[in-house]
Amino acid sequence: MPATVQQKQRAENLRREINYHRHLYHVEDRQELSDASLDSLKKELADMEAAHPELVTADSPTQRVGGKSLAKFAKVRHMARMLSLNDVFSAEEIFSWVARIKKLVPDDILDYFCELKMDGFAVSLEYADGVLARASTRGDGETGEDVTQNVKTIEAVPLRLRDGVKNVPRAVEVRGEIFMTKKGFAEMNRLQQKNGEPLYANPRNLAAGSIRQLDPQLAASRPLDFMAYEVTTDVGQQTHAEEHELVKAWGFKTDTHTKDAMSLEEVIAYCESWITMRETLPYHIDGVVISVNNQATYAKLGSVGKAPRGAVAFKFPAEEATTVVKSIVVQVGRTGAMTPVAHLQPVRVAGTTVSRATLHNADEIKRLDVRVGDTVIVRKAGDIIPDVVKVLKRLRPKGTKPYTFPEKCPHCGSAVIRKEGEAAYYCTNFSCFAVSVAQLIHFASKRAMDIENLGKKTVEQLAQAGFVRDVADFYELTQGDVASLPGFADLAAKNVIAGIKNSRTPSFSRFIYALGIRHVGEETALALAKNFPTLPKLARASVEELERIPDIGPIVARSIHAWFATAPHKKLLQRLHDRGVIPRPADLHGSVAGRLTGKTFVLTGTLQNLSRDAAKTRVREAGGKVSESVGTHTDYMVVGDQPGSKLKRAQALGVRTISEKELLALLEENTPPVFFRKDPVA
Repeated sequence: MPATVQQKQRAENLRREINYHRHLYHVEDRQELSDASLDSLKKELADMEAAHPELVTADSPTQRVGGKSLAKFAKVRHMARMLSLNDVFSAEEIFSWVARIKKLVPDDILDYFCELKMDGFAVSLEYADGVLARASTRGDGETGEDVTQNVKTIEAVPLRLRDGVKNVPRAVEVRGEIFMTKKGFAEMNRLQQKNGEPLYANPRNLAAGSIRQLDPQLAASRPLDFMAYEVTTDVGQQTHAEEHELVKAWGFKTDTHTKDAMSLEEVIAYCESWITMRETLPYHIDGVVISVNNQATYAKLGSVGKAPRGAVAFKFPAEEATTVVKSIVVQVGRTGAMTPVAHLQPVRVAGTTVSRATLHNADEIKRLDVRVGDTVIVRKAGDIIPDVVKVLKRLRPKGTKPYTFPEKCPHCGSAVIRKEGEAAYYCTNFSCFAVSVAQLIHFASKRAMDIENLGKKTVEQLAQAGFVRDVADFYELTQGDVASLPGFADLAAKNVIAGIKNSRTPSFSRFIYALGIRHVGEETALALAKNFPTLPKLARASVEELERIPDIGPIVARSIHAWFATAPHKKLLQRLHDRGVIPRPADLHGSVAGRLTGKTFVLTGTLQNLSRDAAKTRVREAGGKVSESVGTHTDYMVVGDQPGSKLKRAQALGVRTISEKELLALLEENTPPVFFRKDPVA
């Protein structure tokens, strides 16, 4: 029996209501109905269409779930050519681009429209009488593949353009980018890991691969999103900015960070700001699109090859580059750990010149098979140490030999050992000069004893001159000793001695960290100070007592216990005490539990208002913890300028990222009332 008039009207109303709420949720990020209520409406519509197939329309929400698998994608010709943008990489290249187009349109006044360049998969959407008729890939620019069934599964793509919008032509083409948010990508990888499957490489490849699957059900199962950026059909728009307003009115999601720029200075400032700000976005971008805003001027400029003259893509500084390994040198750190470092032909990476990159350990060298003379890919993001990620073996010169890790310390000639279960090799000589210098530098560093005017170079000079062999020797130095070093005048020497003298009463946690005990970072040092508030109590602690401290396991506990049980270390602590180095006992009652209690933070990049150390201190005072590594335990990733690789891991794990401003807001919420503070109120 055919559907009644009332059933037809009900179906139409249901379609309109469901599409309205889907638009709210997937485009405007708002929700008026609960998921359960919306599911109930969808079920009612699906049941009606199952009973009366004639009620099914092209824009029905039930058509998003994906149809039958395809044998292959049909080839389709685009309504207008899908061009690719030429890239620019610097302010100079932007100026050169504008100089070229000004020669072609000397009488036109140029203004510019800037928008974020999504790192996704471009598609063309064709609408007939307001209903999605076809979706196609870029292909060769002239012809693409028909991926309509897959694109229909994306909730952010309207199956029908919004009602009530005037001047919608019978045929209109909208272009945009299919992408996957960082959160969606993290969830996909979480499922892969759970199922024992290989992890996906990046969101862009996953989004592109999803759309090019012959089975629409697979595309429907993945968290794909869409953002529109262009209307190729002439609907009376005079600027590119108006195209963004049009697609927004038609029901599409658009870039909310666009900028109308009247000058190149504004354009360049916008581009440079997003080099660092991009990491705060919930999705990946790989640049900024700069367009001549006036559409008449844009049309006059035309195209050259497969690229329009009126627009370019400013690409962010590459985080990877290729270069050649000149040598491999092994460095010895304060614990005796030996770290191989590749000395490279200098190359620009992430906006800085890189001439050295870590190779981590012997296993990593073997895995990569890095050799002197190899062409390698070097990666650097933000403030992280550059590392070698791949060897281009087809470019390897003839006659290269595999690298052999040294069997003796390159600095003192002593034997090296590799402890069971560890990747690093260690120098066995406690008196190794390289180890001693590294320990001295660590002790004096800002995060440890924070000895003013005693930098790395000065420490190295003092050690080479024989004035200091261990950290207690700092407190025996005279002004004359320092003044005898090359380049030191009396005033500079006086300042060094004053800095050393003023460091004699550090906080107990800083002192513990400064000792350089293996496996003891700042957080562990803070935990030790809270649980054993004086040095004698900590030195007498058993392994079992140490293991009772949260986050301290058997390996760390044994390392701490062994350090204090070693005779040379006992002697060192006594010498420090005799020279007036007496850390302040930890205050077990002064901290106030804040709303950050139990929350773990990781910081990456450069903060603008707080130093890294100040930020850590503020978080700890509010009850939070600060970790150097990202894991499932991390609650917040604080992102500053030029963030490092920690951010990518945080995104992969779905960790919440916040800006410095948001961190400061959290800290303000956790500031205790005046009468709870220890400091006197003026």
